[in-house]
Amino acid sequence: MTRNFLGDTAVLLARSMRHVSRSVDTVITTAIMPVAMMLMFVYVFGGAIDTGTDSYVNYLLPGILLITVASGIAYTAFRLFADIKSGIFERFQSMPTARSSLLWAHVLTSLAANLISLAIVVLVALLMGFRSTAPVSAWLAVTGILLLFTLALTWVAVIPGLKAKTAEGASAFSYPLIFLPFLSSAFVPTTTMPGPVRAFAEHQPVTSIVNAIRALFTQQPVGADIWIALAWCVGILVVAYLLAMNAYRRKIA
Repeated sequence: MTRNFLGDTAVLLARSMRHVSRSVDTVITTAIMPVAMMLMFVYVFGGAIDTGTDSYVNYLLPGILLITVASGIAYTAFRLFADIKSGIFERFQSMPTARSSLLWAHVLTSLAANLISLAIVVLVALLMGFRSTAPVSAWLAVTGILLLFTLALTWVAVIPGLKAKTAEGASAFSYPLIFLPFLSSAFVPTTTMPGPVRAFAEHQPVTSIVNAIRALFTQQPVGADIWIALAWCVGILVVAYLLAMNAYRRKIA
């Protein structure tokens, strides 16, 4: 059973990645908005924002990386919705394939596509002056956090991908996720925010994730932020996975 699942997932992943390779513009488009946002905040607003650091792009990058992921998973929901509408689910159900392999193929495709988009954003940030003396281990830790965050949000994306009635509805869910970093420590310190906004910002997942990544990049003590960030990511992942699988079972019943 496990061998069949892994083999079926590998075949379907190859199929999904071929679709992505034929529409590279989707990966580039995913990176364009975060890059444009980074350019605007650094070169237009950066001089007026006091973060207590010498380089605003260094402060800003962790939040931009999360926005990149939130933007990228919208395409996951769209691709899944397109497969459902094309009847591919029904065709695979009539074949001796593992039922969840199609979902996992989309999830793994999302991880690969988002990694490419994140690499593009980091490259642009380096051209804009981003610098980090963090060791390889810190970069690997940042990559791990981003992969876990991407995996969690991808399973969130699977739910509207399965339930949406239109293509627009499948991807529209990502807008609140893209907006969430604005109510966090991604762009300005939470200490500058008014009371109620500050309380929300300091107790939502993006702030702890951003703070942990920022500390790793700057070789500062991560404190409890990294454990809170991991707890948020794992919690979202578990809940989203259970809801997505329940929606999938209802869809193919």
